[in-house]
Amino acid sequence: MSFLNPFTRPSRGGAAWFHTGPASSYPNILDDIRVGERRLCNNEHVPGCKVFHVPREDSSLATEIAIDDWKDPESGGNARDQVMVFQYKGKFIAINHECPHSSYPLSNGTPFDIEDFGVTLSSGISCPKHEWSFDLHTGKGDRGSYKLQVWEVQLRPSTSDGGEEREEMDVWVRRKQRIG
Repeated sequence: MSFLNPFTRPSRGGAAWFHTGPASSYPNILDDIRVGERRLCNNEHVPGCKVFHVPREDSSLATEIAIDDWKDPESGGNARDQVMVFQYKGKFIAINHECPHSSYPLSNGTPFDIEDFGVTLSSGISCPKHEWSFDLHTGKGDRGSYKLQVWEVQLRPSTSDGGEEREEMDVWVRRKQRIG
């Protein structure tokens, strides 16, 4: 007979960090056009964001998917388990790929600055389906009680195969942790 220990925590595989690529592989979005639109980065035209299917039970098994495959069941088509990572005005952002209001892909959304009397307070993203907007740092919506899931992002020095650090930075993402 085995006893359950009330002081042990369940596995936190769903909260594991996963690597999303070198920081230099993300174009710096400075305009207010669609996030997923192709932009120049390292002399190539690449999408402005990357989308990853992230299994709930183990985030470390995240895989990059094509932006257009957001509803394809073969490539992790549940948009609720997808995170979109991009760089907006020098800051890396990771949010759910799906709009919490209309289940529309936010890679079709447009980023913008949230300002008051000319002072930038935060930044947001507008969903093109119904024009609802969400703060990119808190997830708070401009209408109703809908909230966009915001993920944690870390920039870490890249390491070579020999384990030595390089100047390049890598982007790492995980689900935001709940305290308490």
